[in-house]
Amino acid sequence: MMEILFQRYYEKYSQTSLRMVRDFMQSVDWSNRFVGIRGCRGVGKTTLLLQYLKQNYKPDHRALYTSLDHLWFSDHSLYDLAYEFRIKGGELLALDEVHRYPRWAVELKNIYDDFPELKVIFTGSSLLHLTKAKADLSRRAVMYEMPGLSFREFLRFDQIATLPVIQIEDLFCNHIEPALEINRAIKPLQHFKKYLQYGYYPFYLENLKSFHQKLHETIQVTLEVDIPQFESIPTSHIILLKRLLQVISGSVPFKPNMNAISQRTGISLNTLKKYLNFLSEAGLVTRLMPPGKGINDLNKPEKVFLGNTNLMYSLAPENTEMGNIRETFFVSQLYNQNVHAAPRADFQVNGKYLVEIGGKNKAQHQIQGQPNGFIIKDQIETGYDNVIPLWLFGFLF
Repeated sequence: MMEILFQRYYEKYSQTSLRMVRDFMQSVDWSNRFVGIRGCRGVGKTTLLLQYLKQNYKPDHRALYTSLDHLWFSDHSLYDLAYEFRIKGGELLALDEVHRYPRWAVELKNIYDDFPELKVIFTGSSLLHLTKAKADLSRRAVMYEMPGLSFREFLRFDQIATLPVIQIEDLFCNHIEPALEINRAIKPLQHFKKYLQYGYYPFYLENLKSFHQKLHETIQVTLEVDIPQFESIPTSHIILLKRLLQVISGSVPFKPNMNAISQRTGISLNTLKKYLNFLSEAGLVTRLMPPGKGINDLNKPEKVFLGNTNLMYSLAPENTEMGNIRETFFVSQLYNQNVHAAPRADFQVNGKYLVEIGGKNKAQHQIQGQPNGFIIKDQIETGYDNVIPLWLFGFLF
């Protein structure tokens, strides 16, 4: 019954390289019985899963990888697979693209409850929410969010340098020393533009010339398949979702006038807020709220950005003005920090630091008198006092 899945797994296993493994691998506690990894399409979840298997399991009956969009599942259930796999001595079931299987949440819950000796690792879209699932998986599975490559990781993947992570508190308190050390090893500004254009998604290594074509296809699948599948959007409304992303792409980063966007796109105001939330959950846009306000479907964001700079070059190459690029890069590198749009600066970070971003001639007047005010400058190798190089924020993960 399962032979075809094992054959496909062994093919993928043999083709999986361990030459470049994401540092994210070390951040996951793989000892948990149920581990979930969600992330945007294209950030490397499948590769990570196969690399973990190759590092820890021989190609035998103890482990099985399969993607739940495989045709095998058109007339077989996930639960039956787990049952047969377990009775034949299986220990770890690695399930990719779980969101492509209609009853994923309920059957995963049943597998967890009925087969306590079986470990499961599953990956899914960044839209996947355990708390919203039609089963209580939130207390059963440990969930991780996988981002794209940081600038630091890109330098390693591009075989330029292997350099350590900088903690954000250390960066704000002592940014000069790490910047000097990095500049002794490499010239980061020589590689920065390539990262901005190509470096967020690991698949840039496959073929740089076709990167933006592949990224555009990835965006299309997200809009046409992933979001409608999760949010039950009628097929006729997909064009509205695309229209909204097009309007945002030509304007970001911007303070959204919801009424004006509603008129331009033909989307009602309430639906517009929901669709903006969907694009954010899918990693295509980032919404920033003012300090003290959380992100939800009802609150209007203070600022809207595309999810990373690669998306800017793919969706709106005519809108790649350096001020836009700088702010988008900064926000994308602080994905796991608490970032808000600040009234007297560009950003507030972790409720403490006020940040203004600009070129090498950026002045200080907007943050004068602020004890934790910083100027983040592009096109400088090292900083001084409260002036920090923009590229250095690419070393936070």
